[in-house]
Amino acid sequence: MSITSRRKFLTQAVGTAAFGLFYSACTSQKQTSSNNPSGSASFFEISLAQWSLHKALFAKQMTNLDFPVVARKQYGISAVEYVNQFFSDKAKDTNYLNELLKRCNDNAIKNHLIMIDGEGGLGDLNVAKRMQAVENHYKWVDAAKYLGCSTIRVNAFGEGSADDVQKAAIDALSKLGEYAEPQNINVIVENHGSYSSNGQWLAAVMKGVNKANVGTLPDFGNFCIKREGGQTWGGKCLEEYDRYKGVAEMMPYAKGASAKTYDFDANGNCIETDYYRMMKIIKDSGFHGYVGIEYEGEKLSEEEGIRKTKALMEKIAVSLK
Repeated sequence: MSITSRRKFLTQAVGTAAFGLFYSACTSQKQTSSNNPSGSASFFEISLAQWSLHKALFAKQMTNLDFPVVARKQYGISAVEYVNQFFSDKAKDTNYLNELLKRCNDNAIKNHLIMIDGEGGLGDLNVAKRMQAVENHYKWVDAAKYLGCSTIRVNAFGEGSADDVQKAAIDALSKLGEYAEPQNINVIVENHGSYSSNGQWLAAVMKGVNKANVGTLPDFGNFCIKREGGQTWGGKCLEEYDRYKGVAEMMPYAKGASAKTYDFDANGNCIETDYYRMMKIIKDSGFHGYVGIEYEGEKLSEEEGIRKTKALMEKIAVSLK
């Protein structure tokens, strides 16, 4: 579908009465204190990343439509971050999106972002493949706008030298950012393995793009820059970038952050990341926005991991006031 056709789809969709009702209700509603970890003057608000519940979703114990309801009723969180693979065939399905919006409206939910995977590498050195990847993301920009999100998270994957992949990523992100700009949608890159987990490399990509709506999503845990077998994911990590240095390098371009956790000590502190140090880096950067809970541990249940991460973030927020 051409850019013109996609824009026509969006215009028609936005014009529906259902969208007018649900979008207004979902996005204009005043944020409740459940997002604010300290109850008043915290520099960040808490959102819930859907990947925290990926086991339950893959096991069909809940659906994407259930997610915002679970976030509000089970965890008291009223801002959510979707993962596109849990509704991969629904980006243009307005009936489905309206049902999702209705559930948001009924539960006073703010749709914050959609994390996009499986749509091609934006750092692909092959021009045709790279442009196809850019166009594959258009429908998610449109869906994000429809759902009242402000942002989509993308990947800057590509195979080749660091310099060549960087140039390719700058090209693709510039084009995708240009498409998203009139719709007031941000396009942000997460440190998601390989070159993208090198904070200096990703900061250079942002400098090259130089667009206000293109930025980063620093993840506290994704800093493996070299894996066994050359894989982006899977396989033993052979080299890891310093997570504190990496987050500090990405924060000037950040439009969100992912509070990754795996395990906790007896005092409820995250074992693999010093949260006080990490959140101070975020605060000192001047950031104000959403920090999304993304629990990926194996020892605790998803529910317990989410609750412990939320409690830790609330404790840190008070200490950093």
